[in-house]
Amino acid sequence: MRVGGDLTAWIGRSVRRDSEVETDRREYADIPASRTATMDDLSRYLSGLAPEHDDVQAEMADYAAEEGFPVVGPAAGGTLRVLARLTDAESVFEFGSGFGYSATWWARGMAGGRVVLTEHDPDELDMAREWLSAGEYPVSFDYRDGDALSIVTEYDGPFDCVLVDHQKERYVDGFDEVREKVAPGGVVVADNVIRGPADFDTLVGYSEGEPIPDDASASTRGIAAYLDAVRAAPDFETTILPVGSGLAVSVRTE
Repeated sequence: MRVGGDLTAWIGRSVRRDSEVETDRREYADIPASRTATMDDLSRYLSGLAPEHDDVQAEMADYAAEEGFPVVGPAAGGTLRVLARLTDAESVFEFGSGFGYSATWWARGMAGGRVVLTEHDPDELDMAREWLSAGEYPVSFDYRDGDALSIVTEYDGPFDCVLVDHQKERYVDGFDEVREKVAPGGVVVADNVIRGPADFDTLVGYSEGEPIPDDASASTRGIAAYLDAVRAAPDFETTILPVGSGLAVSVRTE
């Protein structure tokens, strides 16, 4: 055995690694404060790396921009598509679908199955029908007009993926209604946990132990209550992804 030579070579490699680590540390330490990424920087970066729209989605995105209609966008939409693939999704339920933009992202990640859209505005649901019928998606769509909290009770599940994107003060109610209908390994995704109608500064303070102010909006209270609920749920594990307006992704573990 060439113990001496092997040991010398190992020490040499270790010294080089230590030197490289120290160099990396110095480079990080030298980064000026002006180069620290802001939320806007992060949003631009993730948007630049987001998947491209298909033709139908491009039309929908143009309409949303013209009308000022909030949609999840391609960065968050791409995440929905990946989650659909990871779960081999065959059944998706949406609490709040608007004119169907988010449903297209689920559909692009599915090999077949069904997406249930819910929307209380019949005009938006009609727009969803028109656009989704124009796309070549390998799934069927159920278009349900009315209150998502009532509609979900008509389905037994199991759902592989769920999107919670209706009134923020009703997020917890939506989770409570659907949690037992989520398949093991399935996901519940909530939108707008970083940006949107809730006050993010208040949510940051709450995450650090500060109480929610008495004058906080219903949306802010709703997002805080939802994050409390999913993080406390023993049969779910939750993480926050800073894509789009912020997604809380909760995986059913049992």
